[in-house]
Amino acid sequence: MAPKLPASSKGSHRPAKRKAESEPKANRVEPSEEWTGFGGEGEGIEMASDEEETGESAESSDAEEFPEIDPVSSGEGEEEEEEEDTSETGSEEDDDSAKDEEEEDGESGQEEDGVEPPPGDSALMGEGLKWDRKPGSYPNPKVIKSSITGEAKKVYPPIEPEYDSDSSTEDDPNRVGRIPMHWYDDLPHIGYDINGKRILRPAKGDELDKFLAAVEDPTSWMSGFDHTSQKDTQLTEEELDLIRRLQDAEVPDASYNPYEDTVEWFTGEGKQEIMPLTARPEPKSRWQPSKWEKQKILKIVRLIRAGHIVPNKPKAKQPQWYSLWSTEAETSRPPPLVAPKVPLPKHAESYNPPEEYLPDQDEIDKYEDLSDDEKVKKYLPKKYDALRHVPAYEHFIHERQNRLLDLYLAPRIRRVKLHINPDSMLPSLPSPQSLRPFPVFEALKMSGGGGSRARCVSVSPDGVWTVSGDEDGVVRLWETFVGREAARWKLGKRIGAVEWCPRKDVSYFLVGIEDEIFAFMPPYLSPAMESATLDVLVPRNPPPPIGEEGEKPVKWSQESLSFKQSASTFSSPPLVVTLPPTAGLPKQITFHRRGDYFATVSSAEGHNAIWIHQVSKRHSQSPFKKIKGFIQRVLFHPNKPHFFVATQRYVSIYDLSAQKLLKTLYTGSRWVSSMDIHPTGDHLIVGGYDKKLMWFDLDLGNKPYKVLRYHTKAIRSVAFSPNYPLFASSSDDGTIQIFHARVYSDLMTDALIVPLKVLRGHVVTEGLGVMELKWTTGLGTCWLVSAGADGEVRVWCN
Repeated sequence: MAPKLPASSKGSHRPAKRKAESEPKANRVEPSEEWTGFGGEGEGIEMASDEEETGESAESSDAEEFPEIDPVSSGEGEEEEEEEDTSETGSEEDDDSAKDEEEEDGESGQEEDGVEPPPGDSALMGEGLKWDRKPGSYPNPKVIKSSITGEAKKVYPPIEPEYDSDSSTEDDPNRVGRIPMHWYDDLPHIGYDINGKRILRPAKGDELDKFLAAVEDPTSWMSGFDHTSQKDTQLTEEELDLIRRLQDAEVPDASYNPYEDTVEWFTGEGKQEIMPLTARPEPKSRWQPSKWEKQKILKIVRLIRAGHIVPNKPKAKQPQWYSLWSTEAETSRPPPLVAPKVPLPKHAESYNPPEEYLPDQDEIDKYEDLSDDEKVKKYLPKKYDALRHVPAYEHFIHERQNRLLDLYLAPRIRRVKLHINPDSMLPSLPSPQSLRPFPVFEALKMSGGGGSRARCVSVSPDGVWTVSGDEDGVVRLWETFVGREAARWKLGKRIGAVEWCPRKDVSYFLVGIEDEIFAFMPPYLSPAMESATLDVLVPRNPPPPIGEEGEKPVKWSQESLSFKQSASTFSSPPLVVTLPPTAGLPKQITFHRRGDYFATVSSAEGHNAIWIHQVSKRHSQSPFKKIKGFIQRVLFHPNKPHFFVATQRYVSIYDLSAQKLLKTLYTGSRWVSSMDIHPTGDHLIVGGYDKKLMWFDLDLGNKPYKVLRYHTKAIRSVAFSPNYPLFASSSDDGTIQIFHARVYSDLMTDALIVPLKVLRGHVVTEGLGVMELKWTTGLGTCWLVSAGADGEVRVWCN
């Protein structure tokens, strides 16, 4: 008696039964009576026959049965209706099964274990066949007849994991492979499983959930975030042990013993290597030819003699001439252009032209007197009564010959236009993230509250103090790292420039007002620092004056020693330098790197605009007797006795020791506003009011190496960083541009200039933006201090 068709868990069984009855009996598949699985006996799923199932239906309904799987049924939940129809259709199924067994016994051309499956997809996959499985072995394949090709083929049983196997209970892993998982950041899924279905993104808790999980779960610290599954994964004991070993600087492999006993491979007993007496190679007289190679060579010789192998096969000769215009030439060059067409005839060439085109007798006589080269046209318009009266064109053959000569002697080709992406021509610059540190944000904002423009700013060598001057005559001293105002001096006149002395053994700064320069000391100095500063500014034994006192245009004066250790120490300047009355407002003060010399640039014209002062000798002098143009900026060379003077359009370099002009740099700018020199002394940057920033390599020539245009308004200040390969520029557009400037010691390598950051924060007031900026030098910081027309001093940090 054949077993009944398996029942499904949902739906109605009747549609499946009608479908099975309508199909031919030869295509039906009968499931096996027993499924032993892949293991031994009793490990698989047992499927009962009709008799056993009928008997079990009469038993108590409390007994649970394992549901059978029907590969043909499309629904689920049909088990109850099928059990009710079992008793009614039992006899019909018995007759059908008996007929099926007779038909299967009568089939030929197959092996004993072969079964003809139905032409469905399940039969092609081996489902529904009866498999003889032995304990501990995989069942043998079945040989069936393909419903497509009609030929015999082998069908293997489907692989179904057992309930207690690893693959039956584990989650479907993400099968996207080793790809960047940030590709799925904007998608609701994180990948695909082995069946090609999407794996949805797991829900993530907030910080509170993470905190509760860390408190409630003592093993939460032993988990790590898995980017593939987008969730925390518990680390195994082996992984935790590996992490502990790496933290303790131990060998990661626990089974490795670094203190194993030495194995004597070559020096042990009976392991001494026996070396030959000589290492001379074998002589050629001992060489014997190979018999196999000899037979192979003889075989090849016989094939060559028989003509089966042709060593040098002659190549087919190509014709030496061919039609030039019949076929296109097979070359890599572009094809020739089509020959230009003959221009169409005009009104003058008509056989019946208008009256105004017909020449009179005088024009005909003048035309005939001209030479062939002077004639613009090769013909004269004539009028005919009819087209049949028009004679042949007398210049036809000559013009055709000239046209053919033009095509033959002057061939035309199509020029391939190069389509070049402009971005590909730009040099490849490194990423700004790899060039850190550099200022990226505003850390402090210091404001005096008066609303006056902060005209100038300077930073102490140790980076602790920042001094600023505004147009109301107020000098403010700030703490750079805190932003607190430590002292204030009211001078009553407009301040043009402030500059801190670069010496680290003393601490004072200079302030330039109308025709005067004051030296101030910051408060809260140590006794040793204060004493050293006073010895420089107010020496007990002043140096003797150089030259006659009445001839000096610059006066040096100092206060008495009574202000020392008094409250007036920080209210009055210990040193005052009085400039000539015609000098005007000092708009720049710059120190030599040693701190003994400083130069001032005033708004006056001529040689009185520049003065070089020496603090130790109380001496001032004008380096030039005559100078052309308005002086904008001056600089000292950091290593050489060179002096840079910037006029309106040029920058001149002078040798102070030799007292001569070395070089003149042509900036190309309409009006120079600022300049600064690299700490190495080989490069110079110049800013202009025409929004240009010029980079000069002093070893290359007198023209700019690079011209940068990153500002939209006039550039006010430029400065190199003394500690980092950076420089900055400020402009009236209210922005500060930060650049990376790496200078190489190799003379064959050009400087690398990379724009890094645009700092915005200052408010443009009355058309003016950032007036001046300075880099901090102390404490290893990469900070920038700027003064703006909005009256604020800002500190920018990395």
